[in-house]
Amino acid sequence: MLNRELSTAMMVAVGAFALGMASYATAGLIPMIETELSVSVSLAAQLVTAFTLAYGLGSPLLVAVLPAHRQRIGLLGSLAIFVIANVASALANDIVTLIVLRAVAGIGAGVYLALGIAAAASLAGERRRGKAIAIVMGGMASGTVLGVPVSLLLAERLGWQAAFWLIAMLGGVTLLGMLWRLPTLPDTPSVSMRSKLAVMADRRVVAILGVSLLAAIASLGMYTFIAPFVAAYAESETISVTPFLWVWGIGGVVGSFLVGAVVDRVRGPKVTLGIMLLLATALILLPVLAPYRLALTMLPLVVWGAVGWALQVPQNDELFKARSTAGDGHLAIALNESALYLGSAIGSAVGGVILAMQWPVWGLAVGAAAIAMLGAVLQCALVVQEGRRVRELDAPVA
Repeated sequence: MLNRELSTAMMVAVGAFALGMASYATAGLIPMIETELSVSVSLAAQLVTAFTLAYGLGSPLLVAVLPAHRQRIGLLGSLAIFVIANVASALANDIVTLIVLRAVAGIGAGVYLALGIAAAASLAGERRRGKAIAIVMGGMASGTVLGVPVSLLLAERLGWQAAFWLIAMLGGVTLLGMLWRLPTLPDTPSVSMRSKLAVMADRRVVAILGVSLLAAIASLGMYTFIAPFVAAYAESETISVTPFLWVWGIGGVVGSFLVGAVVDRVRGPKVTLGIMLLLATALILLPVLAPYRLALTMLPLVVWGAVGWALQVPQNDELFKARSTAGDGHLAIALNESALYLGSAIGSAVGGVILAMQWPVWGLAVGAAAIAMLGAVLQCALVVQEGRRVRELDAPVA
């Protein structure tokens, strides 16, 4: 029987599955939308930009202005907005309307995930908080790895609108389940807007966000260039990048779910440090192994996927722990999601410039590994700081 403490996390995870699909499926729909709506590929690509910018920049603002005693309404309302925006996207017949609707869906998705993680963490309690966050993040990873291919196959047979209908259906089922079974969320102290802005003055929070940003630049930035990397070392021109993407994605699902138990037993900063070191090692092994045999890169790929997705479990756990007593843990989590999307954008942009300058493709992996190591150095400082804080708490009172 499902543990009551984790039932909310399971419900939130189903919605996160739909979010994972919505975040990554649109890129695969661009050729179909370009043809049907008679627009350029560059204009159709703005559908992805609208979703990610709204997700990364708009959602923290809404989370910040949401009153503390309205978290349950905010969670249900943001999911309802996400569902309605996807239904409307499936019905849209011009590109401008569709771009606006993807932005609305992005805001709903970002608010839902931040509030959902915070709700799951607070209801699970300190002993199971890591596992609860891992369930939610595992749901999003599964939506990316399993849901995106299914939605694209459906779109190929029934039209691009079918993908949005599927996303809306999953979100709608989650919304009905939450309306029926979502328990009352724990009270959080009311916090003024000025106090909420103080979260960015918290050095510990800024450092954690900095590690997330660097990890996203390295991991998600390099992910954008898996295809050209595989093509550069392919023994045959007909080799497909799909198996490599699947290996990365399956690693992500496994890592997301398994890391929760580790976070509940080992202090978060140490888990994050180990993850950053593994990420750097996996990235640097890609250009080392690829010249011998491309298939050998499957091992670092699965490790990279696992630790890249797993990282956000200890990160969100530490942010929630750092700011929950101040009443703005959900805002810190929203900012973490923004750091991920910003890091992905930076990594993709810089990688594109490097390739445009005709640098060798192995330089992308080496650069990504270097950025991951920089994140590990920053994380070392957090580990030292955490150890000092624990010693002060354990010290006998004079």
